[in-house]
Amino acid sequence: MQSVLLKALFFVTGGMESGIIGGKVAELNSRPYMASIQINKHHTCGGMLIREDYVLTAAHCLNVLSSRDHFEDVLGAHNITKKEKSQQRIPVRKYIRHPMFERNKEKDYSYDIMLLKLKNKAKLSKFVKVMPLFKNGKTPANVHCSIVGWGLKTPKGNQASDVMREVRLKLEENSKCEKMWQLYFNSERMICSVSDGKHAFCMGDSGSPLICNTKPQGIASYTFNGNCTNKSYPQVYVKISYFLPWIKKKMKMNELN
Repeated sequence: MQSVLLKALFFVTGGMESGIIGGKVAELNSRPYMASIQINKHHTCGGMLIREDYVLTAAHCLNVLSSRDHFEDVLGAHNITKKEKSQQRIPVRKYIRHPMFERNKEKDYSYDIMLLKLKNKAKLSKFVKVMPLFKNGKTPANVHCSIVGWGLKTPKGNQASDVMREVRLKLEENSKCEKMWQLYFNSERMICSVSDGKHAFCMGDSGSPLICNTKPQGIASYTFNGNCTNKSYPQVYVKISYFLPWIKKKMKMNELN
């Protein structure tokens, strides 16, 4: 019965609107690795440039996109409603979703990770930079990390922010995440943060990287249904370090594709 209730509360953060709750406007050009993943020029998910021709994001973002035509990454953006000179809009040539994410029509969000191969290489500049990936050890709880996105300023809002916003969140103990999310949380492949009731990530910020001590630790995956600032249910991220071998293997395999 409890697992059924949890499923009703389970909420994937890739929505028609994005959301950083309780944050502030990010400093201009302070996140040159960030990508706005768009369909028909509408923001749906966040992502991170990890090589000139690859963006890392969440696997379920593909489900949000009902059509894969006009599937683009916008790099170097601050205000996504304007044609800024810093922006590069690059079509996606190929999406590479982790094969364990969806099997027999069942989704396993502990594999909620996807690579997007760009049609053209990004031109690196002070506005667009690659974020290197690190083989991190255990990330301790209570560390404050940051996540950015283009999003809702309040949990019940309906208007996404035009400009990139950021929020700081505190990592939670894995044991607490396991207790609350049960079978939906895998401590080997996931980490989580806790909301103080005022700060959170929300719909549409799926795929955005969680940055701790300047290093990418997680990819925003899911949160509590209908109330992103719920203090009881931690917000969950896929652990990037676990997937490093898969990321490197797939990029190498697709060199000529």
